[in-house]
Amino acid sequence: MKLTRTRRVSHVDDLLLADPAASLFAGLASLPKKTALTNYSYRTSHNHQRAFLAALDTKMIQGGLATGDEAIFDLDFHAVMHWGHDPVLEKHYVPTRSQRARSVLTFFAHDTGTHNLVYANADLAKASQAREVIAFCDHWKQVSGTDPRMLIMDQKVTTQPVLGELDTRGVKFLTLRMRSPALARHINTLTSQDFTTITLDRSGRYNRPKVHESTGVRLTSYPGTVRQLIVTGLGRDAPTVIITNDTELPTKALIEHYARRMTIEQRLAEIIQAFHADALSSTVNLNVDLDIMLCVLAHTLTAALRARLPGYAAVTPDVLQRRFLETPGQIITSDDTITVRLERRAYSPVLRQADLPNDTRIPWWGGRTLRYELT
Repeated sequence: MKLTRTRRVSHVDDLLLADPAASLFAGLASLPKKTALTNYSYRTSHNHQRAFLAALDTKMIQGGLATGDEAIFDLDFHAVMHWGHDPVLEKHYVPTRSQRARSVLTFFAHDTGTHNLVYANADLAKASQAREVIAFCDHWKQVSGTDPRMLIMDQKVTTQPVLGELDTRGVKFLTLRMRSPALARHINTLTSQDFTTITLDRSGRYNRPKVHESTGVRLTSYPGTVRQLIVTGLGRDAPTVIITNDTELPTKALIEHYARRMTIEQRLAEIIQAFHADALSSTVNLNVDLDIMLCVLAHTLTAALRARLPGYAAVTPDVLQRRFLETPGQIITSDDTITVRLERRAYSPVLRQADLPNDTRIPWWGGRTLRYELT
C-alpha cells in the first residue's frame, strides 16, 4: 500500500480489487479483506517494531544507506492529528494548526550523512517523550555497537537533565536554548563588536551570519556547563541561541550542522506526501506504531531504488512512484520463475541503464526467482 500510492488506508479496496500484483508480492492468491488489516496490525507490539527497525538499520549500514561511522542524526517529533470523534488521545502541538490538538506523537531520527530516516516511534506519551533520545541511543548502540556521535534537535525534544545523561554517555548534542527574560536581557547588551562574521558553505542570502560565542555557560537543570552560540543573520527576527557540549568542532561547522537540521522536515513531508503518514483517521484502523515503521521501510526502499537510477539520486519518493513503480505490465509465471514484463514508457531508458539485479530469489515464494523484462 505504501509503495503503490494508496493515499488513504480507506482506499485499500482499490488495491485489493484492481491490482493482482499486490497479492502476488505477498505470496497470496488474493489479499485479505480490509477488515483483516486491522486485526493483523494490532497483533504486533512495539517490541516487534523495534526488532524490525534494528534489523533494517543493520542492512542500511551494510548497504551504504546509513553512515555507521559518522553517526550524526537529526531528531524531531511529529504530531499525527486525529480527525475522528471522541479519540482517547493526549493533546500535542500540531504546527499545521498552530494549536494543541488530539493527536498521536511520533518521533523520527534522520541520518545527516545519507538523508535517510533510520528510526521512528509512535508509542509515545507526554510522560516519556523527553527520554526518547535515550531510547534512540540504546537502539543505535544495539545496531552499530556504539552510541551516536552527535544528536541535533530543537529545544522541545528533550530536557536539560536528559542532555546531562547524553553528556555522561559521551554523546555530543546540538540544540537550541529557550530564550528566558534573563537571556534576552543579556542578548540586548551585546554590541556589534561582540559578534564575529562567519561564512557558511552554502548559497543563498543567509550565508554570512554573525556569532557571539561563550564557553562555561550554566543552565538551570544541566549538571555541567555548555558552549553557547548567539547567532544573527539566519533569516529570523530574533537571534538563534545554540548550545552544545562539543568543545572541539569549529564554530562554522556547528552552525552548518544546525542549519542542515531542517532536512528532517523535508523527509517528514515526503512520507506524508508519498506514504500517507498523516492519514490517521480512516474506515480502516491500523496500529499507528506499525504504520509509521512501514513509512520508514518504504522510504528506505525508495532510497535504495533511486540510488540505482542514473540522475535520480535526489528525487522524492512520489516521483519514483509516478515514473517507475506505477509502470503497468504482464506477470508470467512458471514453476520456478515469475517474470514481470514492463510496458514501454518514457522513462524505460532509465531502467535499462539502472544498476538493478537481473534475477532476485524471493524467500517467501518458496525460493522462486523474480525477473524483470523491458519491452
